[in-house]
Amino acid sequence: MFFVAVAFLVFIISANANNFDFDLWARLIAGMGVVDGHQVLKADFLSYTPTHVWYDHEYGSGVVFYLILKYFGGYGLIIFQSVLLFFIFWIGNKTIKLRGIDCPYNFLFWIFPIIALCENLASPIRCHVFSFFLFTLFIYILELSRKKNFKYVYLLPVLAVLWNNLHGGVVSGIGLIILYGFGAFLDKKAYKHYIISAGLSFAFLIINPWGYEYIKFLLMANSMHRGDVAEWWGLFSIHQVLRQLPFKIFMLLIVVLELFNLKKAHSKKDVIVDKTKWIVLIVTMFLAIQHVKLLPFFVISASIFCYEDFRNIVEEKIPKYVQQVTLIIVIAFCVLISAVKKFDIPLGADVYPHREVEFIKLNDIKGNILVNFGYGSFVSYKLYPHNLIFMDGRYEEVYYDEMVPLLKKFYLLKPDWDEVLKKYPPDILIIEKFYPVYVMLNKLPEWTNVYETENFIIFVKTENKKKSYILPTNDKEYYKNTLFDTSVKF
Repeated sequence: MFFVAVAFLVFIISANANNFDFDLWARLIAGMGVVDGHQVLKADFLSYTPTHVWYDHEYGSGVVFYLILKYFGGYGLIIFQSVLLFFIFWIGNKTIKLRGIDCPYNFLFWIFPIIALCENLASPIRCHVFSFFLFTLFIYILELSRKKNFKYVYLLPVLAVLWNNLHGGVVSGIGLIILYGFGAFLDKKAYKHYIISAGLSFAFLIINPWGYEYIKFLLMANSMHRGDVAEWWGLFSIHQVLRQLPFKIFMLLIVVLELFNLKKAHSKKDVIVDKTKWIVLIVTMFLAIQHVKLLPFFVISASIFCYEDFRNIVEEKIPKYVQQVTLIIVIAFCVLISAVKKFDIPLGADVYPHREVEFIKLNDIKGNILVNFGYGSFVSYKLYPHNLIFMDGRYEEVYYDEMVPLLKKFYLLKPDWDEVLKKYPPDILIIEKFYPVYVMLNKLPEWTNVYETENFIIFVKTENKKKSYILPTNDKEYYKNTLFDTSVKF
């Protein structure tokens, strides 16, 4: 019954997301290149701006996503993420049992980590769900090596090859092995196997389509500053004050629980402190506080390592019928939501420029498009080859460092705001109406507003303006039915 509730809850949260991830479209193109074009794409062809070698640290994810879309449609993408999320919690439970807890099924404990993890992923499918899944599997194997046989740790370099070709988050797996080795060292236990395993895992990173150059890129990408991207902001930054509330509640409960447990352990001199547990918890909590995108690592670690303390301190004081009632309420809630809300493809009508893209296509407006990098891959997915983009969310994979600051200056009307127009002149602009540059462009004679909706506006060069334009439909079903249509071919 516990796993039924987990499966229901993760599916309901995934199925009720408002829109697909902004980077999904570039991932689908990359996957299409491998499946239909029989090659890993190493050079960008979607942009009109300068680009370097395309180090696609998520190309394997793109292959998986494209194959699912090709054979199972958009619904398959939603179901696939739900399955991966379910197995994260299933493996987490197996790991808790491996650590000596027979029945880790109290939903009063699990409700917050499940919601926190699913909320962080936000969209129906994202590449880094592979990293969270494999991170959980790494903990299971590392616990298996601690409890049964150290030789299991040598499975990890093989898994690292798979992880490395699915998502660049593989560095978190190697870091996890090192943390276990450090914990074993502090406990005065054998630690060399962890060091060897971590070393092999790092060496095996060279098994990728780009070889050694990719390793240099991976190290750079994992250490670069991403202050312009919301999901890389700090947990307690001004922009995140009222966000990630389920996670913040969960983290607070874990801190209180573990402080109480430490106090209890301090009063018993024969209690052995699991140093590895504390090292992993402290490091993953630090990462979560630094960047909200990384908070699932703490959710997973705390769920596995702290359930025993929850059981010993809290669970025994809660009547068993409360656990059963909680499960029944969760399942009933999920069934109710399923009954009243149709399982449908999330269009993101208030987020994506669907009508704007359709307007450009209907009126055969060719040329280079400047659009915010979050929408870039969607625009190229829908309008290539007749239109090229300024940039998209692959900014560290494809573009040079100057591109995002140029775009930021332009949208916020900073000094030399029009540098981007002079240096990389576009033919078409798709602008969100809440940016200051929207007002400025309306005043410039060289740009003409040709189409406007609630959220976006399209400008073309005045000299290229046509006498009349065909207006796109407002029918959401049309855009939903054509959401994954593309002119990109291999």
